[in-house]
Amino acid sequence: MKDGGSESTVTGYWLIECKSLFSVVLLKFEGKSREAYHTHAFNCFSWVIKGHLTENVLLTAGNYSVGRPASFKPFVTKRTRFHKVDSTGTTWVLSFRGKWSDRWQEYNPKTNKFTTLTNRRKDVG
Repeated sequence: MKDGGSESTVTGYWLIECKSLFSVVLLKFEGKSREAYHTHAFNCFSWVIKGHLTENVLLTAGNYSVGRPASFKPFVTKRTRFHKVDSTGTTWVLSFRGKWSDRWQEYNPKTNKFTTLTNRRKDVG
């Protein structure tokens, strides 16, 4: 199923999911992400196992990009990090996610709007 809502370009294959404890998911990224930057409801450790990602990070002091090639070295994504991720072709990522919070955010640069989301991507403000 899609990871990140119906507009997402990421397909998730859940190996284990217990949101109150942790989740393990194999992610398939394909091409550009949607326009919105987002945080996560969880912290996670991830490994790019095949392909290449570009993480675009949103900061009040200025945006920047980080390349994420296939590697044995994991990278950490904290739940407060506003980002969007593009894939060069198809990229496979193994992700270990921590306990889920009940809130996370999205930011749409076209509308300059921040949205707070909860379970099933319900808008709560």
